[in-house]
Amino acid sequence: MMCGITGTPGTGKSLVGMELAERGYTVVHLTDTVGPYVVGEDEERDAQEIDTDRWAEEFVPVDGFVEGHFAHLLHCDRIVVLRCHPDELRARLARRKYRERKIRENAEAEALDVCLVETVEAYDPSQILELDTTGRSATHCADRIEQFRNGEIPPDFGHIDWSGYLEGLL
Repeated sequence: MMCGITGTPGTGKSLVGMELAERGYTVVHLTDTVGPYVVGEDEERDAQEIDTDRWAEEFVPVDGFVEGHFAHLLHCDRIVVLRCHPDELRARLARRKYRERKIRENAEAEALDVCLVETVEAYDPSQILELDTTGRSATHCADRIEQFRNGEIPPDFGHIDWSGYLEGLL
């Protein structure tokens, strides 16, 4: 079974992935797999341009977890969308020394549910868990993800609403 962990940058995918790896699971960090599929640089957005269609088509499934911003583009058996309140997300990205424009773009994407919407468009609702990482440890989040993967907790999404964050920007 391949379980994907997706979300806006800064929501905790890598930390949760490391926690799951420490528990003995195979965890593929998708940023390590995209190198051959980089087709350019988007200097304005401070991001790589990746041929995600070819990457997803050629990706070899694993028994375990795949984590990364594009995990929802793969054919996972189950998918977890990590979420984080935009204010906390901004702080996390600032600690990583992201540029202000990139921080704003990611906080707005989180408030607009971009990763969740893309996931809901690609997966059956019975395969999706939305998990708020705001103020929660990687251990807590990994526990919930492990339970979801093992069928111990039901799918759940659509209850997190940070759209009010955007009102403060207008």
